[in-house]
Amino acid sequence: MGFLDGLMGNATEVSLDDVQEELAPILGDNEYIERAFKVIRDMYIFTSGRLLLIDKQGMTGKKVDYLSLPYGSIKAFSVETAGHFDLDSEMTLHVTGLHEPIKKELKRGSDVVGIQKLLANKVL
Repeated sequence: MGFLDGLMGNATEVSLDDVQEELAPILGDNEYIERAFKVIRDMYIFTSGRLLLIDKQGMTGKKVDYLSLPYGSIKAFSVETAGHFDLDSEMTLHVTGLHEPIKKELKRGSDVVGIQKLLANKVL
């Protein structure tokens, strides 16, 4: 991932091996990671049972906020592909209990069709 992409908020897909060991202590016994994206220090992880949004805070990143969204709490979603002038894709999630949707940017070339299919299989 380029530094400029990170500054613009664009997420890049990362290797599952890179995050599996880091997240092993917080995953359920039978839970596994299916897709993982990273924006500088923050990540969002699609597991077998939930979407995990990880927000590393502060200068050192030692304070971490883990937002766990069971797929059943996602009531609607959209995945927008990149265009000629709009170079990034976007994922929008409407979640029960939240007034505002959660929006995440994806880097051009991300597998938005795969993300759409994963969400469809988990949410619908």
